[in-house]
Amino acid sequence: MSAVNPADSPVWGVLYGTDAMRGAVGDMALLQRMLDVEAALARAQAGLGIVPEEAARAITAAARADRLDLPGLAAATRNTGYPVVGLVKQLGALAGEDAARWTHWGATTQDILDTALVLALRDAFAILRRDLDATIAALAARAREHRDTVMAGRTHLQHALPVTFGYKCAVWLSPLINARETLDALLPRLLRVQFGGAVGTLASLGEDGPAVAEALARELDLAVPEIPWHVARDTVTEAVCWCGILCGTLSKMATDVMLLMQTEVAEVFEPHEAGRGGSSTMPQKRNPIACEYVLAQARGVHALVPQVMSAMALDHERGTGPWQAEPLAIPQAMLLTAGALDQARQIAEGMTVDAARMRRNLEATGGAIMAEAVMMGLAPMLGRGAAHDAVHHACDLALAERIPLAQALGRDEAVSNRLDAGAIARLTDPSTYLGSAGLFVDRVLERLS
Repeated sequence: MSAVNPADSPVWGVLYGTDAMRGAVGDMALLQRMLDVEAALARAQAGLGIVPEEAARAITAAARADRLDLPGLAAATRNTGYPVVGLVKQLGALAGEDAARWTHWGATTQDILDTALVLALRDAFAILRRDLDATIAALAARAREHRDTVMAGRTHLQHALPVTFGYKCAVWLSPLINARETLDALLPRLLRVQFGGAVGTLASLGEDGPAVAEALARELDLAVPEIPWHVARDTVTEAVCWCGILCGTLSKMATDVMLLMQTEVAEVFEPHEAGRGGSSTMPQKRNPIACEYVLAQARGVHALVPQVMSAMALDHERGTGPWQAEPLAIPQAMLLTAGALDQARQIAEGMTVDAARMRRNLEATGGAIMAEAVMMGLAPMLGRGAAHDAVHHACDLALAERIPLAQALGRDEAVSNRLDAGAIARLTDPSTYLGSAGLFVDRVLERLS
């Protein structure tokens, strides 16, 4: 079958998602996780004397996705609307007639699908956590290295006041640390078994129901919820929302790097290798490819968040439609988040920083970026209003005659009568007007100690 989604294409797929995440949330992985749940259920019930030990062993041995008849499973899924019925039938046939009668004992389709999803998400978040840790470490190293590397801070894409590149890295870093902390809080809520039977009451197992749920959870190393969550989708929705917030954070960094890579700016660059980011017609091009694919995949995740949130409106004890939207959205959200994070990690680990170009750009306005600093320095001597007027006039003169702000200030007697050339030079030095930038960098880095 030809791939319709570029993320599943043998060509386009190298740009979207990662192979590791495809291995965690792809079709075969999810089928294997369903089989893992069925096998764990049989073992749990065997331990409680509900299912014969021989049947549990046979079911466990047969629970391998590579032994499934996929065309047959597809046909059964088309007929019933879910893969579980056909999967259980094939599992029983593989396990043998004696074991087949004990497969899926007391469970309902959604028990298997939801618990399999939780197992897949556990794998998915382990992958995301690994790359998130690496990205955090790389940005922390950049923040330390460039704590005092002065550059132009920009608002509305214009020079505003001096900052440092370490400060900019710390601004990217802080919400990633938040994301890691939030993930650590989310996982205990997410990694819970689903076992409730037809309407969540476990009536088919009588008094044994809660014990089976607890034994199944132990088999799968999952927590036991206080009540089955068939129609309470808050945790899986929160998982996708977490992806959306993370991708928004990564988009901020990618946007900044992309703008800093512009020819006229040229202060920071993505990692470079021969041919990367090249053009078919313009040999000089070095396009921000990683940044572009962070943004593209983040937008894909952001489109999926409302899809999952709208699927929370489930009716009564089993939904008639909303829940079926989750398989369209959740694996894709995980895959695209992994792709965005992988590209961001590569940027963080391999970016090149041109501190000399930062300094030249900082000086491009002849010191006008220090106008606020000069005004605040002159205000105690001249008064705030007079200081503002003096600096405004000096900026106009510097712009008109293309001279440094310090030289223009020196022509103003109200200024030169109070400050000598050295004092004016110090007042217009960007490195003297960084406020608490260094302190803020240190505070962010302290969160990692």
